Amino acid sequence: MRWIEVEPAGPLNGCVHIPGSKNSSLALLAAASLADGLVTLEGIPNIDDVKLIAQIGKDIGLTITRRPSGEIVLDPRYIHSAIIDPGKASAYRASYYFAGALLAKFGRVTVGFPGGDNFVSRPIDQHMKAFQALGATVEFREDHYIVEAKTLRGADIYFDTVTSGATINAILAAVRAQGRTNLYHAAVDPEVVDTAAFLNGLGARIYGAGTDRIRIEGVPYLNGGRHTVIPDRLVAGAFLMSAGITGGTVTVKDVIPEHLGACIAKLSEAGLEMKWDENSITARSTGQIRATRVRATMYPGFATDLQQPMTALLTQAKGKSIVTERVYPNRFNHVPQLRRMGAEIEVRGESAFIHGGRPLVGDWVHATDVRAGTCLVLAGLAAEGCTRITGVEHLERGYEDVIGSFRALGAKLSLHEGETERDGRAAGMA
Repeated sequence: MRWIEVEPAGPLNGCVHIPGSKNSSLALLAAASLADGLVTLEGIPNIDDVKLIAQIGKDIGLTITRRPSGEIVLDPRYIHSAIIDPGKASAYRASYYFAGALLAKFGRVTVGFPGGDNFVSRPIDQHMKAFQALGATVEFREDHYIVEAKTLRGADIYFDTVTSGATINAILAAVRAQGRTNLYHAAVDPEVVDTAAFLNGLGARIYGAGTDRIRIEGVPYLNGGRHTVIPDRLVAGAFLMSAGITGGTVTVKDVIPEHLGACIAKLSEAGLEMKWDENSITARSTGQIRATRVRATMYPGFATDLQQPMTALLTQAKGKSIVTERVYPNRFNHVPQLRRMGAEIEVRGESAFIHGGRPLVGDWVHATDVRAGTCLVLAGLAAEGCTRITGVEHLERGYEDVIGSFRALGAKLSLHEGETERDGRAAGMA
């Protein structure tokens, strides 16, 4: 068993350089399959999800090489298969991007059902709706699905709900379809814009990314090219929250403040002093966290991936806070773990009611997904005594070096491995 130990260390202070976006990187790496030449991506974080994509790439003939400089070079010219191993596909959510990226080239793609963080279910119906609108058929099997189309033709696609993943997948499939595709009720997330910018750099013709209507004019081929991934707004937001929960001052650098507008506003509302310039944001504790109401929704609203660490921060606010989850209503697996540490939180429907101001006490807790892990690290920083977090693999999916990054701010985090008398108890929390 592996676990992270978090010990009290007082206020966190200092600067953190933010890596490339995990969510954008996963889309870009799959999107590179559409190209007909070499692709170089800069800023891709060295995390477990990216390593898994490299394994999938090896299976299908997509060569992925990380240079000593950190940039990744992809060679899609010798892709020979469009069958994504169900076991590997189920290990991370973004496996579905390979369906959109490979469909135009091969006419038939087999992909295992998406995995990654489990919030009861991650529906892919809007992805399938987009493929079918473009002329594909979809067949569901026990552990995988098959998307097939002799020819993809442009179409008008109206999403029933705002979904970043399905918007990106529809773009991937439409880029090499014949004719024009219009996406309505499209997601406006920075990751959608980043993927479109990357593809346009290769020769795609995508217009309107960043608005709720996107137009794609199909092209017969794409060149190679170079692209730098956007910064990870979700990692940045969590570090800003660490200033509030510990009473310190933290600056995140190499960010795009516009991508964190809702987070900045909500942290200001919660009592932090926020300052920013062109590529950095500073959060300074004023000594008191104020209770507030948070509603997690699609961009440009408050990000669902910041809902969990925000819940940890609000345990320190005197009074009652309410956190409502509108994207994944069941995304409250972190709440029982916070309760183990002494937090008073009640979940009713899609809302968590937090009675804050009660001291947290370190205990054995389990991270069920990457953002829940971030939440528990923040809670551990504010708790009395030592907090031990299992489920380390989830944090490694989203952070290149979570321990080193927090240590650079003065936190006391350490990774441990072995057997302890608490193994059974910790395993039971999974």
